[in-house]
Amino acid sequence: MADDPKTVVSTDWLGAHLKDPDLRILDASWYLPDAGRDAKAEYQAAHIPGARFFDIDEISDKRSGLPHMAPPPEMFISRMRAMGVGDGHQVVVYDGSGLFSAARVWWTFRLMGKVDVAVLDGGFPKWQAEGRPTEDMPPMVRDRHITVQRQAHLVRDVTQVAAAAKLGDHAIIDARAPGRFRGEEPEPRPGLRGGHIPGSINVPFKTLLNPDNTMKDPGTLRAVFMAAGVDLKKPAITSCGSGITAAVLSLALERIGKRDHSLYDGSWAEWGMYGDLKVVKG
Repeated sequence: MADDPKTVVSTDWLGAHLKDPDLRILDASWYLPDAGRDAKAEYQAAHIPGARFFDIDEISDKRSGLPHMAPPPEMFISRMRAMGVGDGHQVVVYDGSGLFSAARVWWTFRLMGKVDVAVLDGGFPKWQAEGRPTEDMPPMVRDRHITVQRQAHLVRDVTQVAAAAKLGDHAIIDARAPGRFRGEEPEPRPGLRGGHIPGSINVPFKTLLNPDNTMKDPGTLRAVFMAAGVDLKKPAITSCGSGITAAVLSLALERIGKRDHSLYDGSWAEWGMYGDLKVVKG
């Protein structure tokens, strides 16, 4: 698949640009609580040279009771400055699963108006499997100015999603596994109802990936969405369990040239909690 520094780049591309002075690499590994993995500890043990750790749970809206909601712009600015990530940088984000949580950080940068950001295709597992360099030392960081312009059209709240579900004027796409979408498997977060948003369509995020967790080519991605019944003429809203893998859908939509997509930040962690919101099973 062709490298695109605004969406997805290959390990070959990153290997060739590793020493670029304006490249910033972020390890955005994050795991579900039942995965038994410690993302921060894994980063400290080994990461791509120069990578900084982007803590998805920490760089989030602390005013919300929901998990890792998008950070307020002022928090994003202060955290990125402290990490030495700023204006004029090309950012590459990766994770320890291959392609999972990195897309969430790609989307967060997009939300803040930063477009020179790409996800590493196949992530750290592919990088390591190819015998590429790693290190265990934190990088030297210099403060860097960053300007942010929040793109409100890229995010949706529960009221907007409820209206879209009622009107049927958006393609609401759910990235969760089929069993969770149908309400047949329990949610990993306690207290949530099972099922899905009325009118939403299930496109499990793994169906967009190859066996090595690289993203399928744009033609195949488009075919996957269409085979699932997604009307690509409608603006899209992506959703999942807590707003992480929804961003994999958003990244795939961007790859196929679809620009009118937004992400439901609260996702099922929010929708499944409120008894007055309709839920469909099966």
